[in-house]
Amino acid sequence: MEPTCWFIIRSFEAVCMNQKRPSWDEYFMMLAKLAASRSTCLSRPTGAVVVNDKQVITTGYNGSLPGQKHCMDDGVCFRRSLKWPEAMKYDMCRSAHAEANAISLAAKKGVSLEGSTIYCTLEPCITCSKLIVMSGIARVVYEHPYDSPIPERDQYWKDVLALSRTTVEQIIIHDETMENALQFMSSDTSKRRL
Repeated sequence: MEPTCWFIIRSFEAVCMNQKRPSWDEYFMMLAKLAASRSTCLSRPTGAVVVNDKQVITTGYNGSLPGQKHCMDDGVCFRRSLKWPEAMKYDMCRSAHAEANAISLAAKKGVSLEGSTIYCTLEPCITCSKLIVMSGIARVVYEHPYDSPIPERDQYWKDVLALSRTTVEQIIIHDETMENALQFMSSDTSKRRL
């Protein structure tokens, strides 16, 4: 009986060893992407995950404030429906950004973010950059650059983070890692394989 048990354990290890595990950065970015699936923004669904010592502290996604209407429910972007100018877009946007939601949740629960890393599916805007700096987050890892129609404004956001000595890195999740992760999203994730 004991050799059979040993064989099953060894076989399972062999199966697991053939799968590519994501790096920690890829893993946390995929969690941020999963958080974005809760977004109610029609323009740019985004997600964020704050991590310290390889432990998730808080998550966030962009969406309307609690109890208020969502653009997704109306089927139209509120700000764009008003034809509000790009340079003043945050004045009339219903959504709080993913980073702001994640940082606010930590503050609401009394959790320090000092020295942590935030994983964002989109490079942070100026408002979120300020919140990141003020909350003590030390590292920003993002997937997509913000690329607004006002490049000077985008550069200012980057400068704010650089001057605060916040490390900023872009990550691209490898296709192989994403394909492997998608297999785990199917309904049979934890069915017996051996």
